[in-house]
Amino acid sequence: MNNLFEQMKTEGHERVLFCSDRASGLQAIIAIHNTHLGPALGGCRMWPYPDADAALNDVLRLSKAMTYKAAMADLPLGGGKSVIWGDPKKEKSEAKLIAFAKEVASLGGRYIVAEDVGIGLADIDRMRQVMPHAAGLPEEKGGSGDPSPATAYGVFCGMRASLEERFGESAFQGRKIAIQGIGKVGYALALLLHKAGAKLYVCDMDPERVAAICKVTDADPLLGHEIYRVECDVFSPCALGGFLNERTIPRLSCEIIAGAANNQLENAKAAILLKDRNILYTPDYVLNAGGLINIAEELNGYSKEKAYQKIEAIYDCVKEVFALAKKASILPSEAADRLAEARLAAGKRG
Repeated sequence: MNNLFEQMKTEGHERVLFCSDRASGLQAIIAIHNTHLGPALGGCRMWPYPDADAALNDVLRLSKAMTYKAAMADLPLGGGKSVIWGDPKKEKSEAKLIAFAKEVASLGGRYIVAEDVGIGLADIDRMRQVMPHAAGLPEEKGGSGDPSPATAYGVFCGMRASLEERFGESAFQGRKIAIQGIGKVGYALALLLHKAGAKLYVCDMDPERVAAICKVTDADPLLGHEIYRVECDVFSPCALGGFLNERTIPRLSCEIIAGAANNQLENAKAAILLKDRNILYTPDYVLNAGGLINIAEELNGYSKEKAYQKIEAIYDCVKEVFALAKKASILPSEAADRLAEARLAAGKRG
C-alpha cells in the first residue's frame, strides 16, 4: 500500500475507506473514484484475495472503471466499488453484511452499493434493511433483480458492433465465439449467442457450469488454457479481469475480443499487444454497462422495458468508440477513455 495517496492523486480517486469490525471479522475497502456526475454506484465484491494489496488494487481499478462506465452509458452517476476480503462460500455472514452496510451508511449516500462476485440479491436486500444506499433489489420487492441477464444483453448488442467493424456485417450466424467463464453473465450470454446461431466454445473453473451450458447450447467444452488457443471470431472474457497480458495474448487465435469481464487488460501494454496482433479490442466498460444501466433504472422506479431500450444503445456507443479510434489513429481503449473523460468534463457539477 505504499504511495496510496500518490496513486489516488494520479488515478483521480476521491476517497478510499478501509473498514474493519472486530466483532464480525469484517475487512473491507470502499473506493469512491468520482462523483462529478452523481453519487458513486458500484458493486461489492467478496473474494479471498491473497493479500491486502491485491484487494486494494482491485477496488481502485474497478471503481475507476465504474466512473467511465457510467459516463459512457450517459447515466447521472459516479464511479465506486467495494470489496470484502474473504471467501463468500465459507466466510460470509449476516453480521459481516450488517457491519459493511453501516460503513456504507457512514458515507451519507455518496456511495450506493450493488451486487458483484460473491454478493447476491439477498445480501443487497439485507444491507438495504440497515440503510437506504443499496440498489439491485429482488424483483419481488420492486427492484431490478439479477443484473446478469442485462449485462449479457448489453455485451450481445455491443458484440454486434464489433462484428460489423471487423467483418462488415453484424450477424452471429455461423460465427465462432469462445466464452471464458460461465457464471451468471457468461451463461446468459451463451444462451443469446446460441439462439442467434453462433458456434460456441466454453470453459470455466466449475465443470458443472460447463456441462450445464453445453447441454442446452451444444457448445464445445474446453479446459482452462485451451480457450485461448481455439480458432474463433470472438474471444469473450466473462470471468475475472487481468487475463489479457503478455502471457495470454500471444496464444490467442481470434479476430475480436468482446466480453463482460471488468478490467480485462492487465495493463496499457496489453492493448498495444492486441493491436500488434491485429485483434480488435472492444473496451470492457463500454460493453458490459448493461447491468449498471439496469440497476440505475431502479433508482427512478424500475421499468424493464425502458432499461433494455437503454441497454441497446451500447451498440451505438461501441460504434462511436471505433469511429473515434479510426479518426484519431488511437487504440479503442484510448478512444473510450477520451470519450468518457469528455463526458465527465462536460457534465461536471459545481
